[in-house]
Formats: sequence, structure tokens, C-alpha cells
Amino acid sequence: MSVPPRLRVAAYVLRRTPDGPELLVFDHVDFPEAGTQVPAGGVEPGETPAEAAVREVAEETGLTGVAAVAELGVSEWPHPVTGQARQTTYVQLLATGGTAGTWVHRVAGDGEDGGLRFACRFVPLPLAGRLPDHQDEFLDRIAAAWGPSADG
Repeated sequence: MSVPPRLRVAAYVLRRTPDGPELLVFDHVDFPEAGTQVPAGGVEPGETPAEAAVREVAEETGLTGVAAVAELGVSEWPHPVTGQARQTTYVQLLATGGTAGTWVHRVAGDGEDGGLRFACRFVPLPLAGRLPDHQDEFLDRIAAAWGPSADG
């Protein structure tokens, strides 16, 4: 009997700037070898992927002014260390309020990420490099879902 995959989400949080869209990313302050990532994590029982993405963004970055826009795709890559089966839904979100350009967030609570510090920032799209663990897999779908700027 096979074990069902762990259900996860990855969040592409965008904000509009005069120079074009920017994507929210972070680096682990205490584990820089983890590389630059987007918020991601498990889906809790009863949550939709959009609800899980909003929660993960708040937990990992402290950013609460976000709204889910669209589900961009689903991937099935195993965990890079444990090999555990995972099914990840990629959700596009929009930063709905003013946001700082950079900040450091300490994850609250005593969960798996509790106490970790993440150096958060928005970076222009397209990205200059790759994200680890296939996290950039659906970035090419943002352009179609992003739509024209509200001011032109």
C-alpha cells in the first residue's frame, strides 16, 4: 500500500511597482544554504490551497495583507532530503496593502518553523536566477494571470 503524498502549497506573492511586478522571496537567516525561497508549507485539514497559502505567507513572512488570485498549477516532486512524496499547489497572491521592500521576520510558535528568522524582500520579475526545490516551476504562468496594470 502506497503512502499518499503530503499536500502542500507554495505562494507567489506579487506586488505592483512602476517598474513592473515583484515577487516576495526570503532567505533563512540562520541557514543560508537553504537558498532563496517563496513561502511554502503543508495544507491543514479542511483548508483550501488558497487559505493555506495565505496562512503560510503570514506565518513565514508576517505579511497579512494578501489576497489569493489564482491557482497556477500542481507539481509532484519528492522532498529533496527525505524523498517523501509531496503534491504542491502553486497559488498566486496579490499584496493588497503597502509593503516594505525588505524586512526580517521571526516565526512565532513552537511548530516546525518556530523561532526561525527569514530575511524577506520583493524582487523584480523575471527572476535573475533559479529557486531551489523547483519553486520556480510555475513562475511562467504569472504573466497570463497578472493582467494589465490598473494605471495603464
